[in-house]
Amino acid sequence: MKLHEFQAKELFAKYAIPIQKGTVIERLEQLDGLTLTYPLVLKAQVLVGGRGKAGGIKVAKSLSEAKQHARAILGMDIKGEKVKRLLVAEAAEIGAEYYLAFVVDRVARRLVAIASAAGGIDIEDVARQTPGKIARVAIDPFLGFQPFHGRVLGRNIRLSGTLLNDFVKISTTLYRLCVTEDAELAEINPLAVVGDRLLAVDAKVIIDDNAVFRHPDLPRNEELTELEHMARASGLSYVELDGDIAIIGNGAGLVMATLDIVAHFGGRPANFLDVGGGATEENMRRAVDIVARKSGVRALFVNIFGGITRCDDIARGITSSPPPMQMVVRLTGTNEDEGRRILKAAGIHVYVDPEEAAQQVVSLVRGRSM
Repeated sequence: MKLHEFQAKELFAKYAIPIQKGTVIERLEQLDGLTLTYPLVLKAQVLVGGRGKAGGIKVAKSLSEAKQHARAILGMDIKGEKVKRLLVAEAAEIGAEYYLAFVVDRVARRLVAIASAAGGIDIEDVARQTPGKIARVAIDPFLGFQPFHGRVLGRNIRLSGTLLNDFVKISTTLYRLCVTEDAELAEINPLAVVGDRLLAVDAKVIIDDNAVFRHPDLPRNEELTELEHMARASGLSYVELDGDIAIIGNGAGLVMATLDIVAHFGGRPANFLDVGGGATEENMRRAVDIVARKSGVRALFVNIFGGITRCDDIARGITSSPPPMQMVVRLTGTNEDEGRRILKAAGIHVYVDPEEAAQQVVSLVRGRSM
């Protein structure tokens, strides 16, 4: 679960990591009467990178200039995301920029601290072009990140004196935030020298989806669409895509294979929806309802291989609330005969061969007969 910059900075403030003074606005009028000192920086709040290159970050020296920039940024489309909010903060006079992050290294099976003197740019570019500028520390989960680790990292990026002390304090605090909040990534880029101190000018935090239930105070996940929220509340795995053929299957591998085979025959999947290995009649009914709600869907392809899942339960789920669109069903496995009988009684033909079924659903959408 990605947090917006302003949400990540709220977490930083909670843990006493130094940040700029600022606020979030959604309308131009909210700029009037702000108790912030100009110049101000206005930053689009979207869950994608490249805001600056897209024109989503501007500096304003006056209220009129701030309103001019806000008018241009609000409503802007940045990599498919519409800007609805701006973080307005006091601009900082930056002397130097550093990078600091804690990230889950799945190969090492532990958190890794990463620091670099090349802050303010994509760390991937630094790693590719000048890997010697990056310092790393793999963290023993029993020992944790200790102040001496921070000193090693800080000295490796040539910090000393007060700045090194600040770096040690910020890095140990950022590690505590990462562990306490179940973050997969906690990043400051840039960690800037402002005057004689370090300041977190930008913030990025990604919370482990599997741990969200442990943090009821987290904001709503804005990465998910309304249908994805609805599916998650029903215990279904659903991801929206940009096609016109809805896909339902049981088991992530089967659903992925179904997306591939539909695409192979020229179709465009509208979603990924996995009802799970032990799907019930109710699961199936909800799944059909959710995929049918997506605009632009012209046909539904249900691909079920019944193991734990009973084909008769799937058939009852489909027929209890049939979708308002053309449908192709491939059904095989446990209680297959009963499932076929139920679907046949409802006037639904059932396929055995998944390739034949995929070709049929693509033909229906494209207006061709097989």
